[in-house]
Amino acid sequence: MRILLTGGAGFIGSHTCVELLDAGFEVTIVDNLSNSSETALKRVEEITGKKVSFHKCDILDRDSLKKIFDSEKIDSVIHFAGLKAVGESNEIPLKYFLNNVAGTVVLCEVMAEVGVKNLVFSSSATVYGDPKSVPITEDFPLSATNPYGRSKLMIEEILQDLYKSDNDWNIAMLRYFNPVGAHHSGRIGEDPNGIPNNLLPYIAQVAVGKLKELSIFGNDYNTSDGTGVRDYIHVVDLALGHIKAIDKLKTNPGLVTYNLGTGNGCSVLEMLKAFEKACEKEIPHRFAPRREGDAESCYADSSFAEKELNWKAEKTIDDMCKDMWKWQKNNPDGYK
Repeated sequence: MRILLTGGAGFIGSHTCVELLDAGFEVTIVDNLSNSSETALKRVEEITGKKVSFHKCDILDRDSLKKIFDSEKIDSVIHFAGLKAVGESNEIPLKYFLNNVAGTVVLCEVMAEVGVKNLVFSSSATVYGDPKSVPITEDFPLSATNPYGRSKLMIEEILQDLYKSDNDWNIAMLRYFNPVGAHHSGRIGEDPNGIPNNLLPYIAQVAVGKLKELSIFGNDYNTSDGTGVRDYIHVVDLALGHIKAIDKLKTNPGLVTYNLGTGNGCSVLEMLKAFEKACEKEIPHRFAPRREGDAESCYADSSFAEKELNWKAEKTIDDMCKDMWKWQKNNPDGYK
């Protein structure tokens, strides 16, 4: 069975590629390398001892995408490709809507044309906006506080309309919480362009000496220590969730939606202390004012995924920090 991964050279894509290959799937990658590296795929091949079929291609390029589907017998698609920086999305919203929303429409049109109607979509907990309570279940009200989140929400609505129009589709929408960590080998991990947008890569770059100190935005939230609380999930646990979703599609479930998180909230300061333990050094940090649009507390109820997919996040915060530190220490400049 051959799975096409759009954006498969990226952080979550490359880890999912490893788990798919290890599980016996064949993998084709489509990626424009705008925020990823072909080196990641070479290392995936080293880790697994298996080959990956790679095509440098943008999902907005309909003709090239069609040729890839025509030349390779694709059974299902996992759709990771997308711009993903919340702050940047506020500055260049049209680029986010073109790349994320229009790109998904082109992908689905090509899939329909060639008769491949099994899709796993990489959605996000940002579709819950600023939740009124926690933990968050899949039936919570949906909203968005930034263009990135809005692009994910738009795509979810488009996929719902697509399924209503044609019940031959099987679509799993996976709402990720906060993916962190790295492969235990230390060979692949998160390699953000420029200054990291997310907490753990930022902490790791401070620990390795690339950045001076960590800014913690807000220490006056109504949480155990005043800092924001998130649901951090190890990227390998997340990758395994995609394999379970592919298995689910074989049962013709129609359109299904799952939260992928640990179900546990972890504060910024708790994560900082766990990383200090992993790297055995103190991380310089300072408190800064809250950022607009940041939710106070956000973590998942993932019991539906556990029941329906037989999937559960297994790795701890300590595992996440230990694996992330191994990756950062071995690759201080990422894949460069």
